[in-house]
Amino acid sequence: MVTLPRIALVGRPNVGKSTLFNRICGHRKAIIDSRPGSTRDRNYAQTSWQGAAFELIDTGGLLLETDDPLLGPASDQAERAIAEADLLLLVVDGRAGLMPDDAAIAQRLRKSGKRVIVAVNKIEGSDEVAGEFARLGFERVLPLSAEHGLGVGDLLDAALALLPRVEESEEKDSSLKLAIVGRPNVGKSSLLNRFIGEERALVSAIPGTTRDAVDSLLEKGGKRYLFVDTAGIRRSRLLKENVDHVSVVLARRALERADVALLLIDATEGVREMDATIGGYALEAGRPTVIVVNKWDEADARGLKQKTFREELRDRLKFLAWARIVFISAKTGHGLSALLAAAEKAVAAGRTRITTGQFNRFLAEAARRFPPKAMKGNHQVKILFGTQVGISPPTYALSLNHPVDLHFSYRRYLENQLRETLDLEGTPVVIKVRTRKH
Repeated sequence: MVTLPRIALVGRPNVGKSTLFNRICGHRKAIIDSRPGSTRDRNYAQTSWQGAAFELIDTGGLLLETDDPLLGPASDQAERAIAEADLLLLVVDGRAGLMPDDAAIAQRLRKSGKRVIVAVNKIEGSDEVAGEFARLGFERVLPLSAEHGLGVGDLLDAALALLPRVEESEEKDSSLKLAIVGRPNVGKSSLLNRFIGEERALVSAIPGTTRDAVDSLLEKGGKRYLFVDTAGIRRSRLLKENVDHVSVVLARRALERADVALLLIDATEGVREMDATIGGYALEAGRPTVIVVNKWDEADARGLKQKTFREELRDRLKFLAWARIVFISAKTGHGLSALLAAAEKAVAAGRTRITTGQFNRFLAEAARRFPPKAMKGNHQVKILFGTQVGISPPTYALSLNHPVDLHFSYRRYLENQLRETLDLEGTPVVIKVRTRKH
């Protein structure tokens, strides 16, 4: 696999790094907020410019001296990005002018030995304002406006001219995309860090310390897994801050682009109402789902039995009765191989196909055992024809002889029979009804 050149965006808090990151990537991936520290993890994206592919890293604000419990770890993340990158873009605020922290960060970057371009952001008009930043001592100082897209192309031209060119691949991404979702503080970032092997996402006792959806690639056993560690989802009535509202939006977007949802539940706290709400998001997105019961080492030490917990899950999350369940400990690493295997099986189930002939023979046998019933009235309902019309999730269309809907109990019967016949554990199933008009 070709290694892409890496470009890291670094700078003090609130200079527009995430706005520039999103401008280059072409979508709102990092959270934009006016307060320092709204990006606290290293946020990665693979993108391209003029046919040249590269990896872009967004970082939290770099503060060389801070006592803030969140900004400190964010600075640590920025330091790791500096170490990983092939080229550094020092983002500064052209409106605010040259600040002491800019000079201190420039000195830190100079010591890294990496090539540096100064990106003077928030300049919509004259380029003259960028001139004072030449005092930082770097050869390339370029003005731009990330918000309006001005000068971003010139910045990318200059950056990629300093890096080895890797042509944008036409190959389809073969990675299995897994969205880690759950309430704040159930162990999502700990799970990601256990897989990746470093504290890539901030781990803290403060609920919600992961705000962005952070993509992390794991290569294991010749397979590629792309993890999307989403910010913890809170109840809507508790969304007092805009940044938490955007976190919910990002989590739901992550589910939309994932192949499978990993719904994390804290074994020591049991199944909460919010767990059901988040599971509902995965169902709405039509995603295969694995219920991941975390902190099982602690629950086991308390004498809790897996059979009992499974019963609680089936009782509280009836609409996810089809989901696969694994018990893990992100802290110790127990159960992680089983988690990946369950995710692969769930995705494979979601991609299951059946020929039209096989499906109609299945429907005939199902009707022989249990004749169809209408939702309303005493109509003699017959399924005239059926076909599979989609995958991920498996979707089936039925044509009936009357303009009525099937009784919900018969829909459930067909779904259960399909699951048993085709081994569809781990994926939702959709049954659509088409009726003849008289």
